Amino acid sequence: MSANSTTSSEFSRSRVGLSRRRFLRDTAGALAAGAAAIAFPRYVPARALGRDGHTAPSNRIVMAGVGIGNRGSGVMGNWFMNQPDVQFVAICDVRRQRRLAMKQRVDEHNGDSACKMYVDMAEVFARPDIDAIITATGDRLHATVAVRAMRAGKDVYSEKPATMTIAEGQELVRTAAAFGRVYQAGMQRLSERNFIFCDELARSGRLGEIKTVYAHLAPWGDMFSTSRRDWLPAEEQPPRDEVDWDGWLGPCPWRPYNKQYVGGGWHGFYDFYNSVIGEWGSHTFASCHAALNAQDTSPVTYPFVTSEKNRNAAGLTMTFANGVKMVMHADNGCYDGGVPKTPFGWRGSCGVRYIGTDGWVATADGYSAPDVSHPALLTELNKVVQNYLARTNRELDHVRNFLSCVKSRRETVANPRLTHRSMSTVHCANIAQRLGRDLTWDPVKEEFVNDPEANRLRSRASREGWQIV
Repeated sequence: MSANSTTSSEFSRSRVGLSRRRFLRDTAGALAAGAAAIAFPRYVPARALGRDGHTAPSNRIVMAGVGIGNRGSGVMGNWFMNQPDVQFVAICDVRRQRRLAMKQRVDEHNGDSACKMYVDMAEVFARPDIDAIITATGDRLHATVAVRAMRAGKDVYSEKPATMTIAEGQELVRTAAAFGRVYQAGMQRLSERNFIFCDELARSGRLGEIKTVYAHLAPWGDMFSTSRRDWLPAEEQPPRDEVDWDGWLGPCPWRPYNKQYVGGGWHGFYDFYNSVIGEWGSHTFASCHAALNAQDTSPVTYPFVTSEKNRNAAGLTMTFANGVKMVMHADNGCYDGGVPKTPFGWRGSCGVRYIGTDGWVATADGYSAPDVSHPALLTELNKVVQNYLARTNRELDHVRNFLSCVKSRRETVANPRLTHRSMSTVHCANIAQRLGRDLTWDPVKEEFVNDPEANRLRSRASREGWQIV
């Protein structure tokens, strides 16, 4: 036994020699220290306590991101995470690399490591602490994610194009109403100053009777409006934790894995893509519908115009039941020294132009102020926008509009009905080009007139386990 060892009898004697006073003193000190450690941890972020200007936990909207690639990480990280009353607690993506990158960003923002990562969206929707989600998957999954989330009691901000079919849009409207959920499509130009001004001029009668509206299409004609029907060659499928290929496909037909799809190469394929009509039309058609107070209807005629020389269906002129024409246009550079070379041109992307009996107005991305037929129209720009905001109780911030409606339970600006009807216009135009003939649409019955083949294209078959309609 070493010199430093203590015999059992010596240990017993040391315990016997411990005075009652010392025992009570030491025990009380230990208990006090322990209580202090429990009540006052070494560091609690001000954000967690609602201090230093942070929103108290009881007033926060707890959120998850589902599908957070290039677009999703931007919308979530730059728009949502900057809102003081938003807290992200979960990340869901089929790609491991994206999950890790966004978790790191959320954890750094929150000052902790509590953000959970998921591959399966169902696990996110099952969490009772999550109030709302943002989804920014590819076109193929927007409606599927939104409907499943709303059925699970979550409010939804969904990137556009919001639906792949007319049937998905109908289900979007039904689900939001049946489950009392707040839904906002990412048609953010509905909340931007110049676009609001143009819409208000049309709605208020300042332009006289509206005769024609123009909607800008994505100008890359190499992506034929009818889209490719083939698929890429098979490659070795990675482990599910790296890329969940089944989850990536979602409701789409089974196709062999190819990394180009996952890297954005799904654009242009019928299985996954909404066409050039849907890519920008999901923005511009929504603005036109809003300007025409056409939240609950769509045009009734859709002519076939696609040819090898006009691969994006530019010039397609749809007509509403009241006679107003809506023209798709793809030119993205039809100004010469600030002067329009055509009556429907724009200097930027996602432009709209509204023409009435007493004047016209147009805008696009990057405008300092809209173009108008009469300079006097611009003198009331700020007044018109402010009156709109006061009347609707909305904000010049699309994300903020969604969050405010989550709290108030009001209807958002890009609500399910406007989303569905403007996307129905996209889908009807697509179907006319795919079938190669003129179509007539009944917006009340939501069916094509005397055309069973066209009516079958109002929906698509979904893989087993992925159906929402």
